[in-house]
Amino acid sequence: MTFTDLNLSTPLLNALEDLGFQTPTPIQSEAFSVVMSGKDVVGIAQTGTGKTYAYMLPILRMLKYSVQDNPRVLVLVPTRELVVQVVEEINKLSTYINVRVTGVYGGTNINTQKQVVAQGLDIVVATPGRLYDLAVSRVLQLKSIQKLVIDEVDVMMDLGFRHQLMNIFDILPQQRQNIMFSATMTEDVESIITEIFKNPLKVSVAKSGTPLENIQQYGHKLPNFYSKVNLLNHLLSDKELYNKTLIFVGNKKMADRLFDRMEQEFPNECSVIHSNKTQNYRLQSIEDFGNGTHRILIATDVMARGLDIDDISHVINVDTPGYPENYMHRIGRTGRAQKEGIALVLTTPAEEEALEDIEALMEMQVEQLDTPEAVEMSTELTPEEEPRVFEINNPHKRPNTEEVGPAFHEKKAKNKKVNLGGSYQREIKKKYKKPKTKGDKTFNLKHKKKKKK
Repeated sequence: MTFTDLNLSTPLLNALEDLGFQTPTPIQSEAFSVVMSGKDVVGIAQTGTGKTYAYMLPILRMLKYSVQDNPRVLVLVPTRELVVQVVEEINKLSTYINVRVTGVYGGTNINTQKQVVAQGLDIVVATPGRLYDLAVSRVLQLKSIQKLVIDEVDVMMDLGFRHQLMNIFDILPQQRQNIMFSATMTEDVESIITEIFKNPLKVSVAKSGTPLENIQQYGHKLPNFYSKVNLLNHLLSDKELYNKTLIFVGNKKMADRLFDRMEQEFPNECSVIHSNKTQNYRLQSIEDFGNGTHRILIATDVMARGLDIDDISHVINVDTPGYPENYMHRIGRTGRAQKEGIALVLTTPAEEEALEDIEALMEMQVEQLDTPEAVEMSTELTPEEEPRVFEINNPHKRPNTEEVGPAFHEKKAKNKKVNLGGSYQREIKKKYKKPKTKGDKTFNLKHKKKKKK
């Protein structure tokens, strides 16, 4: 099957021809007629198989020209980088179509985005947080949305976007087409489908969690983080083989720690990207890696989605991710568009259980390689790897088992006074031997007269 066999318009065919695409991927050919039906759709396919075009081709085919200001198509994605990427792909497909597209995301000036939105849109690509801010400010009206696309919804659940997603669903029109594409299906994703989708049609070209066949997977077992760094230095010294390497780490501290070591070994060849970096820095890092200025890019799991960079030769997992789905999305950055790719996973003894979970999800074993003899096994440990010391006999610390009683001290004399209630009147009577008030004088006079009689 070729794109000409699909019910595409001439402008779309011309755009695909300019891009050099002739044959649709399985998910693109399977999903086209299903999305065109107008019913809710849930698509499952491995990462790197062209899911963006799978939902955008039929949407652009059905989208008619309009001069209205409010957008008719909403695409929700988890990261800023994915917003930029999806907008670029839509612009490529709409080269010969009059379509107004923009992307909105956090980390940039919201007033600038308000000005762009106010000029009128057909398609808006957004992260949930910034979209909701614009909708609440009433600058962005969502009353005309006809099609809602949720891309990588499982990541949105992991990042804590569920509350914002439900708020967005509440302000969208009830009559709309819901479209969702993902590489994995989790319990959170199933709950979203149950809540907002109406009898969805499912398109699945592979079992959830199935890796691409054109990705070769290997593993190394090492004692600690810095031994992994030594192995990386050994492998990456082959610049011809490792000409475009994406390295994934578990968190921001580890990313910065690894970048410092890699920059010393391979100066001016590395970039790093994580959520603490500014948006401009992140985009520049991706651009430098994409155009070949840098051959090594260090990233966290948040960046595992949205990185669609051509010709990545290797993906190296410095840590073995605790969630098997994250591993699937990491290695999916290579072997894209039916090209060959290699993925490596480095595992410490503490991470072996995570590796077993990954292999169970994929229903295959990762081939373990022998570590080269030239790689030194380091004895240096990171703060996270150092054993915790519990001080049992520390004289400066009170044992937790000792019960501490209430504090006690002798009260001062002035604080020992007791409120007897009306003691002032009694003291006056004792002192002056006569009543002080007029009422008492009258009572006493009558009492004396009675006694005399």
